[in-house]
Amino acid sequence: MTPLKTEIVRARVSHELKHSAEQVLDNLGMSMTEAIRLFLTQVSLRQEFPIELKIPNKVTLEAMKENVTEKTYDSVDDLFNEVLGDAQH
Repeated sequence: MTPLKTEIVRARVSHELKHSAEQVLDNLGMSMTEAIRLFLTQVSLRQEFPIELKIPNKVTLEAMKENVTEKTYDSVDDLFNEVLGDAQH
């Protein structure tokens, strides 16, 4: 027998966050309610937060501050050759 769904969970979020999340969930065929229920179910089943959260280290924070390049590559090999240089990939 499925337990009755009688509890209500409320959270305040920005309009932009709600709208963006609804678009993603709609593309997945899922409602906001279903996504929240899925999240809470996973917390309960795993007995932990179901998404790996990490605090960025110093190197990552610096990389996040760098300008994004508009450079494109003709192939993945070209990208790896530039990034890795002489190292094998």
